[in-house]
Amino acid sequence: MMPYVQVNLLEGRSEEQIERLVEAITDAIVNILGVPKEVVWIEFNEMPKNRFAQGGVLRSKRQP
Repeated sequence: MMPYVQVNLLEGRSEEQIERLVEAITDAIVNILGVPKEVVWIEFNEMPKNRFAQGGVLRSKRQP
């Protein structure tokens, strides 16, 4: 069993934040599914803010 997780994020997270998220996701899968961490795959898809919309407005046009 090879857990494969896809995470979609808007661009702009730091490498440190991504690393922390990798650790947290991996730990959760290991603890809940009982698999070794070496078989956990995680893919990050960073979306440009001008290619994602919420409520009919591009995220690049919204205020933070």
